[in-house]
Amino acid sequence: MAAKILDGNAIARRLRQGIAERVKERAARGLPPPGLAVLLVGDDPGSQIYVRLKRKDCREVGFAEDAWHLPSSITEAELIDLIQQLNADATFNGILVQLPLPEHIDPVRVTESVAAGKDVDGVHPYNMGRLVLREPAIRPCTSKAVMWLLEHTGVPLRGLHATVIGASNHVGRPMGLELLLVGCTVTTVHRFSHHAREDVAHSDIVVSATGKAGLVGADWIKPGAVVIDVGIVAQADGKVRGDVRFDEVVDRAGWITPVPGGVGPMTRVALLDNTLRAAELAKS
Repeated sequence: MAAKILDGNAIARRLRQGIAERVKERAARGLPPPGLAVLLVGDDPGSQIYVRLKRKDCREVGFAEDAWHLPSSITEAELIDLIQQLNADATFNGILVQLPLPEHIDPVRVTESVAAGKDVDGVHPYNMGRLVLREPAIRPCTSKAVMWLLEHTGVPLRGLHATVIGASNHVGRPMGLELLLVGCTVTTVHRFSHHAREDVAHSDIVVSATGKAGLVGADWIKPGAVVIDVGIVAQADGKVRGDVRFDEVVDRAGWITPVPGGVGPMTRVALLDNTLRAAELAKS
C-alpha cells in the first residue's frame, strides 16, 4: 500500500491563513504589522528565487518587508554594519541573511551579529542554546517545519525511534533536539557513520537532510515509517530531486514528503511564524 503524502503546500496554505488572522488581530489592538528585513548578497539564482518567495509570503499575510540586494564584493565588516543598523531599527522585528554567502564572509560571525531577538532563522547561539536547554525561544525554521509535518500525521511520537541523516548546524543538529523534545529516541547518522543504512532501516521516523540526490532507497526504510525529505538538489534539466528516491520509498513508507512541495513551503511558513513571534516577544 502506497504511503500517505504530506502535502506541504496545502498545510502551509492553512498555516499562512492563521498567521494572517493573527496579524489582523494585532492591527485591531493598534499594533503595527511584524516587519522582516531580508539581506541577499550576490547573484545566486536559487537565493534570488527564495528571497522573492519569502517577500511574497510576507505581503500575503500582511507583514511589512524590505530587501537589500548587496553586491558580492561587499566586505564582512560592511555587511555586519548594516545588520547592526537593522538591529536598532524598530521597523523590523526579524532579520534574515540569505545563505550561502560569498567565501570571504564568515557566516558564523554574520549570524552572531544579528540580535538574538531578531534572528528569525533561529540559528543564533542564544536561540540554539535555548533549544538545547529545552526552553525554545525562536526555533530554527526547517526543523520547526518538520515537526509541524510530523504533527500533521497524527502519529504519536513519544518513544519512537527517529533517525536524522545529516548533522548540519541549520538542520541536522536542531532536528535531533526537536525530536528529543517530543520524547523520541534519536540517532544521527552522517558522513563518518559506518552503518548508516542499517541504523536508518530500524527507524520509525526518518528525516534526511544531506543534499545528496537519491541517497535513500527503499532498502533504507522500515515498512510504515514516516519519511521526511529535507534535501533539494537542482538537476541539469532544471528539475529538483530530494535525498529520497521517492518512487521506491512511496510503496514502503507510511507517510512521505514529496520534493518539491513538502518541507520547502513549510519552512517558509516557519519563517513567518518566527517573525510574528519575534514581534510578540519584542512587545513583551
